[in-house]
Amino acid sequence: MDHHERDLLSVREATERLLAAVGTLDNAAVTHPSRLPGWSRGHVLAHLARNADALVDVLAGRPMYASAEARDADIERGAPRELRAQLDDVRESADRFQAFGAREADWSRTVELRNGIKDVASRVPFRRWVEVELHHVDLGIGYELEDLSEEFTQLEIDFLAQRFRDHPGLPPLLIKQDDGRMIMTGEVHGLPVEEIEAGAGADPQPGVYVIEGRRPDLLGWLAGRRDGAALSVDRGSLPALPPL
Repeated sequence: MDHHERDLLSVREATERLLAAVGTLDNAAVTHPSRLPGWSRGHVLAHLARNADALVDVLAGRPMYASAEARDADIERGAPRELRAQLDDVRESADRFQAFGAREADWSRTVELRNGIKDVASRVPFRRWVEVELHHVDLGIGYELEDLSEEFTQLEIDFLAQRFRDHPGLPPLLIKQDDGRMIMTGEVHGLPVEEIEAGAGADPQPGVYVIEGRRPDLLGWLAGRRDGAALSVDRGSLPALPPL
């Protein structure tokens, strides 16, 4: 089984968990604020549905969204709906994504996402998995970063660390996980990254921030879901991360 097929299965399982949890709410609860500033739970659910359709468009070679304004308008239009309509929309759009993902295709091809970001098609199911899992947490209905699987947590930490690698203005960071693993991100040009990550030296290089913590807290900070207060840093305060 290729990794995109495994990710599609993980997306399906994560979606079912989310739908089961949301199904215990009532219409009033859908209107309550989510953990995302300015968004109700209805906004989060509407976004999840439209994101599934947008990723189908990506796989089909179409623009992910017609425009940023159209994306935002679709979310605003869908946010006030009652619970049943929200559930049906999330489920039906998820089914469309799964059906398109099951087609025979060249999964090594390059696709374009929002804001001109490019990736290989085989990474799209993982990106959808991230949307479902993190937005489940964002709903604020009892599903926390600590409830995410160890596999997903590690994959997303790795993904975000790679995304921030060599980002302009971000100093070099050495992330030390609670399982002993070390990952470099930030501006690492000229640094012996492989040796540092392998633990060849206790003091990597002058100017490198060493950040330690539990994996859920590290993921929360990297993904913009936690402020990093539970992490330790060897110098001053945590550096500001680029927007996702």
